[in-house]
Amino acid sequence: MLATDTHIVEQYNADFNAVTTLDNNTVSLFAQGKTTVLYFFAPWCQVCHASIRNLQALHEDNKAIKVVAIALDYIDDDEVAKFTSKHQLTFPVALGNEGIKKAFSITGYPSYYVLNKQNVITAKSMGYSSELGLYLRSLIL
Repeated sequence: MLATDTHIVEQYNADFNAVTTLDNNTVSLFAQGKTTVLYFFAPWCQVCHASIRNLQALHEDNKAIKVVAIALDYIDDDEVAKFTSKHQLTFPVALGNEGIKKAFSITGYPSYYVLNKQNVITAKSMGYSSELGLYLRSLIL
């Protein structure tokens, strides 16, 4: 874990505790006592289209793990809705913004962050990841 990772979690807690979702609810990007996988994606990203099914499988097979997808670099909500519908996602999909993108230093898609139950970032990666890879990252304490 990098020192700046803890800084992200602590400094932006208020900003990221209630992010608007595609269905106009709110979701926290923080662990809240559960291991959490944050998946940052862009609807136009082909690797995101290929890897999102692995995130959906992780969500379905491991209910103890909180999964949140965060859409970035999208044109409008409809573009995100089409992505969500196409892949039949059943976990929250948040509508991200430049502040979130900057805070988490997202430079490519998809990007993953894993937070442990204490809200510490234990793993992060960018690119395609299998369901097993996501699960193993979530086990890192």
